[in-house]
Amino acid sequence: MTTDHPLALGARRDAALDRACEIIRKAWYEFDHPRPTESPDSESLAQLFKQGLPTSGIDAVTAMDIVAELMDTSVAQSRPRYLAFIGASGLEVGVLADMLVATYDVNMAVDGRAASRMEEQAVRWLGEYLGYPADGGSFTSGGQVSNLTALAAARERKFPGSRRTGVAGLRPTVYVSAEAHVSVRRAVELLGIGSDAIRTIALDSKRRMNADALDEHVRNDLAAGFTPMAVVATGGTTLTGAVDPLNSIADIAAEHGLWMHVDGAYGLAAAGLARTQEMFAGLDRADSVSIDAHKWLFVPKACSALLVRDHVPLVRTFSHNEAYMPHEGGALNPVDSTLEYSRPMRSLKLWLAFLVYGADRLHEAVERHLDIAQILYEAAAADPEFTVLPHAPQLSITPLQHVLPDCPDVDAHNMALTFAMQKDGRLFLSPAQIDSHTFLRPCFVNYRSDKSDALAVLDLARELGRSICPTH
Repeated sequence: MTTDHPLALGARRDAALDRACEIIRKAWYEFDHPRPTESPDSESLAQLFKQGLPTSGIDAVTAMDIVAELMDTSVAQSRPRYLAFIGASGLEVGVLADMLVATYDVNMAVDGRAASRMEEQAVRWLGEYLGYPADGGSFTSGGQVSNLTALAAARERKFPGSRRTGVAGLRPTVYVSAEAHVSVRRAVELLGIGSDAIRTIALDSKRRMNADALDEHVRNDLAAGFTPMAVVATGGTTLTGAVDPLNSIADIAAEHGLWMHVDGAYGLAAAGLARTQEMFAGLDRADSVSIDAHKWLFVPKACSALLVRDHVPLVRTFSHNEAYMPHEGGALNPVDSTLEYSRPMRSLKLWLAFLVYGADRLHEAVERHLDIAQILYEAAAADPEFTVLPHAPQLSITPLQHVLPDCPDVDAHNMALTFAMQKDGRLFLSPAQIDSHTFLRPCFVNYRSDKSDALAVLDLARELGRSICPTH
């Protein structure tokens, strides 16, 4: 490219790249330790966000400085005391992978030669890591697309040709637990099945899908003329980390011809551990599983994956023959088994993590979070100012409530306390509604978090909770 091209950085290219690297290096070292508070909102940025579209632009290095300020005053999930929701943690080799992915910008809709072979291997490696016999799969933008893809394949298998004819008059049903992720409902709606076809199955004492209730629902629907299509088990619920009884669900799915999908966006990262082997028993019997590697496998967003035991239903669901997408020698393109068309190399960051760390070190990192969640649970249970759920964490989420004797409204107090902790800035967590009660919900998926970060939840909740309780 000539230096006089209108989009060339010219002599400032190296300086802009150097400045970007400086920003990343500074952030990495800062993320090693929690900081005492978040940076205040920037007045200069506030003024910039009010401006209209630039016509002439500014120097690239100056722009990098603005971006550095923007990022520093955003909520960074990579910080060790970001314990809200289920956030990524910015694994450093994943960041490097994303830099290279953006630079080379390979399109995974068609065969990308080495890039496609890498993604095929990443699918195999991920299956081995989880203990799932993957015959195929693909990397997607997130759990929503992964779950949608799985249910689209389930629809086509149960109702061949429905990708063309639809499901009008077929009366399909889909079964989920009462705490399944909303992405499943949205997928059912988008597929034209309609959320009225969803059967919500009651929970057992450990907040898992009740298999007996599932079996009863399926039999009742069959008797009423419905066609049970799929059951979606959850491998680690977003609310509490509960893992549905996969083997029992697989038995029911096999008996009635249901597609069994395991939404393991969060918790499936723990499936390969010896200590959770019994909890995830039956995973290998599922028709499909989904996992967000940008959650508990630590890589940056977006890196979700859908794995299937048999790749043929995916091909029957998505393959096509268009003039602008040739099939050389009759071979399928990657897009013939995926929903998305223009797809970046999302798999590189996970592939690189497997290559650099190996399965053992990644398993060790996940297991540490199981330990941290248990430590927090035991500490909170032993403290008279806190209450916890009646059962220990199954994975790495530890819901708890701050309770003072004279507080008139514990739920309102914990909601206010959550927002007070977020505003304080020393750590960041989110609230959760469990059986209509409000809990603080620390979740440990950040490889930088340790025991001290977990116990800091109790310290800060005591400090701020005692000061705000009179407002209730």
